[in-house]
Amino acid sequence: MTSADTHSQPSRAPLPVRKPAPETGGPPPDRAVQRPPLDADEMLEALRKVQDQVDQVAGLLVATHDGLVLADDTKAVEADSVAAMSAAAIGLAAQFTAQARIGESRSAMFEGSSGYVCVFPVEGSLLLVVFGQPDITMGLFTLAAKQALTQLRHHLPAPNGAPRTRSSPE
Repeated sequence: MTSADTHSQPSRAPLPVRKPAPETGGPPPDRAVQRPPLDADEMLEALRKVQDQVDQVAGLLVATHDGLVLADDTKAVEADSVAAMSAAAIGLAAQFTAQARIGESRSAMFEGSSGYVCVFPVEGSLLLVVFGQPDITMGLFTLAAKQALTQLRHHLPAPNGAPRTRSSPE
């Protein structure tokens, strides 16, 4: 089997992700890994539910802090590149907000000539990338992106492995 063959094989098993360090949000020095809260199919289903529930969202992608795609529901986006850049963007946002002394980074948002994209840390070492529809305003996109983040958190299992309920803390 060549390396090209392994890249073309569909993977149904969840990818391992690193546990973040408690204070920095980055991977711990021992590079310990944990399983993602859902497998790829469950994560994709969660993304589709979120997209159905939130207006003005053009696409969603979940990646690890290492820049690996776990699931994506996007169109005309190079998911692997976006996942890698989202990891870099959230790392830079953390450094920027620390240097600016404005507290812990909550997201990294970018405005393009035909839309917006925002990267949020979700839980553990997961990142959510939200793409806005081309005709959305920044205010509406911010609301839609935060609503998508909240909805995704409700679709993920609680940290103890139990399903999350509406009354669970986020």
